[in-house]
Amino acid sequence: MSLKYLQNVATLELDTEKCVGCGMCVTVCPHAVFVIEDKKAIIVEKDACMECGACRENCPVSAIAVRSGVGCASGIINGFIRGTDPTCDCDKNGGCC
Repeated sequence: MSLKYLQNVATLELDTEKCVGCGMCVTVCPHAVFVIEDKKAIIVEKDACMECGACRENCPVSAIAVRSGVGCASGIINGFIRGTDPTCDCDKNGGCC
């Protein structure tokens, strides 16, 4: 079973044009968000991303962008503090992206 957080809120982005297929993202990702296919990384489980930033920090060509500490983690914490459903506060109505 794959761990999933809030759907469609992860800030993870991959620039496949920059990717050299080294596989570091696959190696360091704790939730198997990436795989290498045709000598390039691809995102296969974006909703499993916990936005830790390990992939970004270990990518030798800066092909990965992710804002650590936002998205799911922030949404879960905000909901807990407020006693509400998780919200990442990116939507003016208090919902999630």
